[in-house]
Amino acid sequence: MKYPELASFPDLLSRLPEFDTIIDVRSPSEFAEDHIPGAINCPVLDDQERIRIGTMYKQVNAFEAKKVGAALVAKNIASHIEAYFLDKPREWKPLIYCWRGGNRSGSMAHILAKIGWPVVQLDGGYKNYRNHVNTSLPEIATKVKWQVICGTTGSGKSRLLQTLAELGAQVLDLEQLAAHRGSVLGHLPSQPQPSQKMFESRIWQVLCNADFAQPIFVESESKKVGNLRVPDAIIETMRAAPCIALQLPAEQRVALLMEDYAHFVRDPDALNRQLDCLVSLHGKDKIHGWKQLANQGRMPELVAELLAQHYDPAYLRSIDKNFLQMPDALQLMQAGISNEDFTFTAKQILQ
Repeated sequence: MKYPELASFPDLLSRLPEFDTIIDVRSPSEFAEDHIPGAINCPVLDDQERIRIGTMYKQVNAFEAKKVGAALVAKNIASHIEAYFLDKPREWKPLIYCWRGGNRSGSMAHILAKIGWPVVQLDGGYKNYRNHVNTSLPEIATKVKWQVICGTTGSGKSRLLQTLAELGAQVLDLEQLAAHRGSVLGHLPSQPQPSQKMFESRIWQVLCNADFAQPIFVESESKKVGNLRVPDAIIETMRAAPCIALQLPAEQRVALLMEDYAHFVRDPDALNRQLDCLVSLHGKDKIHGWKQLANQGRMPELVAELLAQHYDPAYLRSIDKNFLQMPDALQLMQAGISNEDFTFTAKQILQ
C-alpha cells in the first residue's frame, strides 16, 4: 500500500486499535477544545503562528503566506520528530489529522511517510470525526439498556455508580465526564468543565466501548450538568428507561454531603457566592439566613435546610414527570455511607 493512506473516520473506527499514536497537528487551543480520544498534540503551527499566517493571507497574499507558513511548519515538524519520534521503529503506525484534513496534517503525513512509516491521514480531519460523533450518538443511544439510578440529593447516587464500576458493571458517569456535580453548588473548584464538544466526545468514547447486551448504569441527571448540555438522544432514552430508587436516611445524607462538599465547609465565602444564585427562588431574607449559618460554621444545619427546602422539593417536582418508569422503580434503602454499604447495595443490583 502507498503511504500516506487517506481514510475517513467511519472507515477507521474499527481500525483505531492498530494505530500506535494518534497525532493532532492543530494548534494547542484547537486541541484543548476537543480532540479524538487518546490523541497527542503536535502542532505544526501554534496559536500565534496560525494567527500570523492567517493575517498574511488576508493582508498580503496567499503566496507570501504559504512561503512563511511552509518554513514554520517544516521547522515545527522537525522539532516534533526530534522530540517524540526518533526512537520509533519502522513498523510504528501513526494516524494524523488536522481541522479539515488539508495542508497541516498533509505536511506531517507526507514527511513521516517519506521516512518510511506506514502513515494514515484522516480524510476530512477533525470535522469528519466530529460529524461522526454527532450522527452516531443518536443511533448508539437507542442500543443502550439504561438502568437509571434515581434519588434525592445526597442519597449517594454518584458513589453507587463508582462502586458499580469497581465491581465491573458498565457506567456512564455524566457528572465525572462533565467535571461538575450537577447542581447550583456542583462546581468543582480545582477542575474547570470541559467544552461542550469535549463532553460529547467523552460520552461517545464510553458508549463506543460498551457491550450493548449488558446494562449501562447512569444517574438521573437533568438536561444540563453545570454549563454543559447532555445530548438530546442520551437524555431522551435515559428518561424512558427502568429506574432504581436509592434512599438514605436524612442524617446520613447530610454526612455524605459534608464529605463531598468539604471545599465549601473550608470556604464559607465561596459557598455564599453560590447561594446568591438561589435568591430568585427563595428570596433575599432566606438566603441571608443561610449565609449566616455558613458564616457561623453551622454547616450540618445549613445542609439539612437546603435539602428540605430546596433540593428535595425540586427533585420531587421533576422526577416522576421526567423519568417515566420511576413509579415502578426498584426501591433500595442504605443504612449508611461506608464503602461496605455501597458495595452491599451494588451487589443487590447486580445479583
